[in-house]
Amino acid sequence: MSSESSARSSSNPDSLNVKLPDDKELVLKVIPMPADCNANGDIFGGWVMAQVDLAGSVIPARHVDGRMATVAVNQFIFKQPVRVGDILSFFASLTRIGTTSITVQVEVYAERFRSQGQYIKVTEASLTYVAIDEQGRPRKIAKS
Repeated sequence: MSSESSARSSSNPDSLNVKLPDDKELVLKVIPMPADCNANGDIFGGWVMAQVDLAGSVIPARHVDGRMATVAVNQFIFKQPVRVGDILSFFASLTRIGTTSITVQVEVYAERFRSQGQYIKVTEASLTYVAIDEQGRPRKIAKS
């Protein structure tokens, strides 16, 4: 059984301790607060999505040299709930550089407040950003 499927079937998913990726760059760390909770007491999925969008834009910004916009959320998977006080680590890597767009993979890991140093994967996503000019039209990305 894979570590991801065992995370879903485990009676205590918090006991799962995964290794952080070494093939992606740590681009953001953040701690969700009580104002970010939904009615169930978990962190809003939309809040997590906004943080993923910010984290995903870090690496493309190095290549775009100017304005860019998120044009697609190609995939977004919530694997585990995020809780108040979790320390979230966002790792990103480029998966594709096109003529005007860049696609990025983002993985989010949580250290539960009471079990720091142990990580669980809570979210993964793929996003595409496009370089835009001052009028908001796509423009070519200069190859480096």
